[in-house]
Amino acid sequence: MRISRLLSGCVVTMAVAVSLAATAAHAETFALVNINQQALFFNQINDGAEKAAKAAGAKLVIFNANNVPSAQNDAIENYITQKVDGIILVAIDVNGVKPAITEAKKAGIPVIAIDAQIPGGDNAAFIGVDNTKAGEEIGKFYADYVKNQMKGKATVGVVGALNSFIQNQRLDGFKKAVTKSGEKVKFLDTVDGKNVQDVALSAAENLMTANPTMSTIYATGEPALIGVVSAVESQGRKEDVKVFGWDLSEQAIKGIDEGWVVGVVQQDPAGEGKAAVDALMKLKKGEKIDPVINVPVTLVTKDNVNKFRAMFK
Repeated sequence: MRISRLLSGCVVTMAVAVSLAATAAHAETFALVNINQQALFFNQINDGAEKAAKAAGAKLVIFNANNVPSAQNDAIENYITQKVDGIILVAIDVNGVKPAITEAKKAGIPVIAIDAQIPGGDNAAFIGVDNTKAGEEIGKFYADYVKNQMKGKATVGVVGALNSFIQNQRLDGFKKAVTKSGEKVKFLDTVDGKNVQDVALSAAENLMTANPTMSTIYATGEPALIGVVSAVESQGRKEDVKVFGWDLSEQAIKGIDEGWVVGVVQQDPAGEGKAAVDALMKLKKGEKIDPVINVPVTLVTKDNVNKFRAMFK
C-alpha cells in the first residue's frame, strides 16, 4: 500500500514535470526587428516590448538593423526559417520590406508593424502615430509661432532622414500646414541626417553655414533633433535660431528650458512596444485585433515639459 502511494506520487510528480516542460516548450517566441540601438526612441520600444513579453511569459529576441534596410529583410527571412511565433517590425524601407512580410504571412507568422505603416502590406496590424497628421499639427504650431512671435516671416531649414519613409511623411505634413497657413515662410535646404546622431550634427552644421540668416530649423526625428541642438550650441546660434522637431531628449529639454527649442512632438515608444506584444499574444489566442492601433502624440513646450523630465533621469 505504501509502495503504491509512493509510486502514485511519483507518477503525479512526473506528470506535472512533463506538463511544465510542455508548457515551456510551447512558450511563444517573438522577434523584434528594429532600426538601430543608438536612438533612445528605438531603445524605448525595445524596453516596452521586453517588459510586455516577460509579463506574458513569452520570449523576445531583438535584431538591430543598424540603419540598413536590406538587413531587416534578411532578419525576417531568418526568423521565418526559425519559425518564430510572431514578428514586430520597425521598418526603414516600408516598400522594400513588403515581400519579406508577405513570406511571413504565408508561413503563418503574423507581423505587427510599429511606427512605420506598411502601405498595402500583409502585416497583421500597424501600431503607431499618424505621422503625416502629426507633422501637420506641429506645422500649424510652427506657423502660429511665426505669426505671433516672428511678425509672420521666417526662413526654415530641415534636417531629416531621407531613407526613412515616416520622417518624409513628417516633413510632408509640416510643409503642407505651413504653406496652407499663409505666413511668409521660405523653405531652404533639406539635409540628410540619415537617422544617425553624428551625421545629423554635421548636416545641421553645414545647413547653418550655408544659410547664415536662417531663423528656424525643423528636425524630423530624435537623432536629427539632437544633432540640430548640438549644432546650434556649437555655432553660438541660440539667440537667433528657433528649433522645432520630434522626440524628446535630455538635450532637447535643455533647449526648451533656455527658450530656443520651441516645440517637440513626443510619442510613446514604450507603449508602442508593449501594444505590439499584446497584439501578438491576442492573435496567438485566436482573438481579433484592430488593423490600425493609433498611439497619440503630445506637443511638448515650455508649458508642459515638466511632465517628461523623469524619462531622462
